Formats: sequence, structure tokens, C-alpha cells
Amino acid sequence: MNNKIKNPILRGFNPDPCMLKVGNVYYIAVSSFEWLPGVRVYESKDLINWIHRTDILTNQADLRGNPANCSIWAPQLSYADGQFHLMYTNVKSTKRPFKDTHNYLISSDSIEGPWSEPVYLNSSGFDPSLFHDINGKKWLLNQLWDYRITEGNKSSGIVIQEYDKNTKKLIGSPKKIFDCTHLKKTEAPHIYVHNGYYYLIMAEGGTGPDHAITIARSREITGSYEVDPKFPMMTAKGDEKSSLWCTGHMSLVTASSGELYIAHLCTRPIIKGDKNIAILGRETALQQVYWDNDGWLRLTNNTNKPDLEIPKPRGYEHITQIVNTDFIDNFEKDKIDKNWNSLRIMISDLWCNLKVRKSYARITSGESIQSLFDKHLIAIRQTDFNYIAKTKLDFDPNTFLQMAGINLYYDENNYIFAYISYEDNTKVVRLMKCDKGEAYVYNYCNAIPKDKEIIFTIKGNTDKASFYYEIEDESKQYIISENEDVTFLSGGYTGNFIGISVHDMNQLGGIYADFDYFEYKGLDEK
Repeated sequence: MNNKIKNPILRGFNPDPCMLKVGNVYYIAVSSFEWLPGVRVYESKDLINWIHRTDILTNQADLRGNPANCSIWAPQLSYADGQFHLMYTNVKSTKRPFKDTHNYLISSDSIEGPWSEPVYLNSSGFDPSLFHDINGKKWLLNQLWDYRITEGNKSSGIVIQEYDKNTKKLIGSPKKIFDCTHLKKTEAPHIYVHNGYYYLIMAEGGTGPDHAITIARSREITGSYEVDPKFPMMTAKGDEKSSLWCTGHMSLVTASSGELYIAHLCTRPIIKGDKNIAILGRETALQQVYWDNDGWLRLTNNTNKPDLEIPKPRGYEHITQIVNTDFIDNFEKDKIDKNWNSLRIMISDLWCNLKVRKSYARITSGESIQSLFDKHLIAIRQTDFNYIAKTKLDFDPNTFLQMAGINLYYDENNYIFAYISYEDNTKVVRLMKCDKGEAYVYNYCNAIPKDKEIIFTIKGNTDKASFYYEIEDESKQYIISENEDVTFLSGGYTGNFIGISVHDMNQLGGIYADFDYFEYKGLDEK
């Protein structure tokens, strides 16, 4: 019997977790950045096994034109007055010295929605958090961005302001309740109450290898706050042997069995050090904690370093942790599977239709693969270092400006695209790559039959990926390119995606491709 939970519990791009317990059900909401639907929510009954329950932001946010690594940051999920409440930031720009960070609140009777129209609150900083005090008052906390700071990161601390639920407005004036420690880059504030103290839990040190969790407490919600004398409460900094890096951004729950657990952000870089290459992006892990005799939260391993394996809740030791990252879509449903995501626009029947041709997804062409507005790409998170992804499509282009295929996609400046196009009166297979904004088309250009469907395959092997294609009803597999270095598909706030897309630079919506199926098989040890 394995009495341990193995981290991370949410593999692949699942950053900035906010964990909440309502009744006997646990929820974790994660950031989605420029991918829609926004704010993915996972559910568990035991803290051991998690399922993708729903996504919250479907029509509340306009992300068109938002730069990479902006959009939906750090959702905070809470429950009070018989409703779920979600705080989130829609980041429109991060170009220094400013950040345009608009904070919104929506509510719902059910985690499945429908959710209310967004209430705009402020823009002074990101990572908003709504605290429901025992006296009935509600408070908004957020990180404060000060453009006057000369350093690149201009987080100056945490501010608080009262929120009136009746008028749906902030009242009074914001008050700064916490300045940064020497770790700086203070963000992600949450407040919890324990033994007459308000505990302010924050992330510090930035979201890279120096990421850490700092805790402070006060008898009054508006301060003053004393810092944990042993801070940071948790960090992977300085532990080169750790399997989990960049640990921070914490939320806290009390398990049904009475133990305390935190959810936190982490990475598993394939190359560490200054490069910190994390192909899968930032993931979600759990740690078990307790209150020490002085009233401070501590990891049960009695260090401030994260564990790859942690104790299961009492009474749940017999439950097996099941991690299944495989995904197969034969496009036989009436609507698109909820595992799919798109960039800045919601997946719509207008351009991704499952009803026109039985058991096919018809994707009508959008703008180019680098567009920030109307790109017709659907993709899933890469959740394994080693995997096989495959799709079969029917596509009949008539100009080199039309293309459809499969891609590894990090953002508009970092992707690899294996696609079908048309050149010299011939239907062809091609490959293009964009590495940190430098794009080029490979010399590879293979003619294929006009009336045959094509199967594309990608085989991922940690820091490499190989691309192949097959012609329908033929047994031969053709090599497009093998052992492509994919370490450039990392480095920001998200993780790599694997997707299918259709583009037409001759006429918007001028062509379509029919996709027969998409398969992803994770090959990592589970």
C-alpha cells in the first residue's frame, strides 16, 4: 500500500493554484493566461485524485490583441453567502514601467455556473483576493505595482480595501498593509484566520527559481503585520537536488480528516540553473503542513523544502492515485471536448464545427499562426515529457498561403508547425519553426496525393521532438524532421501545447480542413 501522494498532482500548464474546500469537495482553480476558456477548475473528493471539472471564463473576457503571457492571471476562488466567488486579473500589457492589470469579480450559485457579469474593481496591481471576514465585511487584497521603482520588478507590497457587496463597489481608501521583505516581488496575497490572528500568505522572490512563500500575521486585518521569523515558509531555492523548483503561490485547506494541506505552484525543469527549461510549464503540487507551538505554519517534513511525495489524508490511505494523461478525440460529440483550448477567442461552431461532416472537426481558416486576434487553433496541454501525438486530416489547399496541420505551440514567437500546403501546382507537406521570434520555413517540401488524407505524428522525448507523416491507406511513414530541439518552447508563464490549426493568408475563412481524430498518449511514468 502506497500511503503517499506523488507530486505534481496537476501535470503540465496548471499554474497559480487556488485551492478551496466546500463541504466535502475540494476545488483548485488555475491561471489560463491567453488560453480560453479561462480559469480551469479541478475537483477532488479525497485530495488524491483530481478531475477537470469545468472552466469558468467563457464569455466574460475579451483577450484579442493581448500580448503573450498576459490576460488571465492568478484566479482566486472563495465561497461565502451560499455562492462561489471568483477574482481574476485581465492583464492587457506588461511593458515596463507600467502594467495594465484590470481586476474583476464574478459570482455563481454553482461551480458550473452560470456566472454573473464581471464587476470591475481596480487596476492598481494583479493577484486580487476577496476575503470574507467573520464580521460580515469583505475585503479586496492585491499586489501593488509602483512604476517609480527603478528595478525591473516593481511589486511594492500588498494593499487592502473594503468591498461593499450591496453596491458592488470598493469603499474607503486602499491601505498598504505589507511592504516586501528582502526577497521582494511580493504578490499572491491570501488571508486566513487562526487563533485570533489574520494570516497574510504571500508569494515572494518572483515566479522563477527564487520563488518562495512568506507568511505574516496581525490581530487586526488592516495591520500591522509581523513576519514569520523563520520565513520563507517554503522555497526550493538552494536545493539543486529537488525535483520541484520555483515553488510558491500557496493556498490552504483543512482536509476532512483534519490535516492541513497547501496547494502551490512548481516546475520540473529538464535543464536547471540559469536556463531553468520547463517544457511543461508551471504545475500544481500539494504539501502537508501544521501549526507549530508559536502559531506559524510549517511543512510536516520540518524543513522549508517541498517534497515530491507527501502523506495521504488519514482514512484515505487505501485509495490509489491514478494519473491518466491520455486524450483521444474522434470528434463524435455534439460539442467540442472541454479539454481543448484556443487562443484569445472561444472555440466557436462558426469556425470549429462538429456537425457538418460526421465524426470530423471542420476547422475553417483564420489568420496566421502569429495572429493575436482571430487564430483558428485548438490545442491541449502537454502533460508528459515523453509522448506521442497524432492527427488525421483532409485538406485541399490551392495556394501556398493556405496551411493546415499539427503544431507544438508555446506562443506566437515560439512554435513548430508541420502542415499541408500547395506549391507549384502540387499539394505538399512542409515544416516551419519560430524560435524566439525568428521564423523560418524548412527546405523540406514533399509532394503528396491530392485526394488522400494525411496522418501527422509527433513523438516527444524530453528536450527533443520528431515529426512524421503517413498517406492514408499506405503503410510507410515519412520522416519530416527528427530530434528537433524543443527547449525554446518554455521560459514564460505558460507551458507547451499540442494543437491543430488552419490558416489562410489569402482570404479569411477562405478554406477549411476536416480533422478525423486527434490522439495524445503520455509515456511518462505515472
